[in-house]
Amino acid sequence: MIVRSTSQLLALLGMSIRSVPRRLGLVSTIIIGVACAVGVLVSMLAMGVGARREAMGNVRPDRVIVMSVGALGPLQSSIPKDAALSIRELPGIKRNAKGEPIALYQISVFVQARKRGSRTRVGFPLAGVSAGLLDYAPELHLTSGRMFRPGLRELIASNICVREFSDFALGDSRSMRGGEWRIVGNFDLGRAQGNCVVYGDADSVASAFGRDSYNQVNLMLQSAGTFKEFNDALKAEPTLHAEPKFEAEVTEDSMRQLTGILNFVSYFVGAIMAIAATVGAANSLYAVVDGRRRELGTLRAVGFSGGPIIISTLLESVLLALPGALAGAAIAWMLFNGFAASPLGFKLRLAVTPSLAFLGVLWALCIGVVSGLLPALRAARVPVSVALRAT
Repeated sequence: MIVRSTSQLLALLGMSIRSVPRRLGLVSTIIIGVACAVGVLVSMLAMGVGARREAMGNVRPDRVIVMSVGALGPLQSSIPKDAALSIRELPGIKRNAKGEPIALYQISVFVQARKRGSRTRVGFPLAGVSAGLLDYAPELHLTSGRMFRPGLRELIASNICVREFSDFALGDSRSMRGGEWRIVGNFDLGRAQGNCVVYGDADSVASAFGRDSYNQVNLMLQSAGTFKEFNDALKAEPTLHAEPKFEAEVTEDSMRQLTGILNFVSYFVGAIMAIAATVGAANSLYAVVDGRRRELGTLRAVGFSGGPIIISTLLESVLLALPGALAGAAIAWMLFNGFAASPLGFKLRLAVTPSLAFLGVLWALCIGVVSGLLPALRAARVPVSVALRAT
């Protein structure tokens, strides 16, 4: 029985493949519809992948961020200054050329800036940091000017700020909290660009914004393997009320909302396109089945059972969806891979990866199965009388 069904299935598939040239219009409709659905899904999901890649571009496994216990993120964290001084003396922390622990105290505040060429003002974080920024972030490269000096109202701004906002170029002044802050340097941040980043002296920011504690303590460990040693030492000091997280974990948490929104929109639009492609493919397959009613009735008359007919129709639908999937993924890669975008104000480059292409193929297979199910059932129900009436 199994051998007979298999031989019938192979025979049906062979007939379907040989008949493709006679129905190129219907076949093209299926392939183009699937290609559009896959191309849209892959290209939109590439924004989320690109955002994550951008955010993780400079992340290092030997860097940790210490926040207060229970804080959802750095902005909700508060570490007293005396506790921060104690944290930098714990074991496992790497030391710089001067023998000092590489520990960076940071205060984050939100200020506003005006976008270039418009009156629109948007918020961005200003990071007040202690001495040792270049030890902690060697990927920071000054492209003009110099570092800010402790105790002064001086700032350095990333070149993204210069391109996107007014008054961030070298020599510009900004009025914040009743005082003038001077831009003394511009910089790039290695492989990651992302949003506007501005640094200033921690004590100056704390004084201007009325802060008496830090949000976080950024540390560079001797290696990722010393995290346990440092964590155990930190837990042994219950008065500190702080906990460390790897930089990658904190970055992932900070990006979760953005990537969640991007992925939701991508799947929502992709689902609409998939429904349209499924309906179009199903209609085309219905037309194919109706055009083969005489042939299907004859096959039933000579002993072909319904099972092989259903499976062969489903396989035909899936096989027609595969070229569409490959075409859609290829078009998304050619048109959008590396394409610069700014969703929700975050600078990124779309990244069409092999995993997204594979997801697109799975998406197409689902479209093929769903669109082929009802036409396959109709094909299996074609009565033998159809062939007899034709004869």
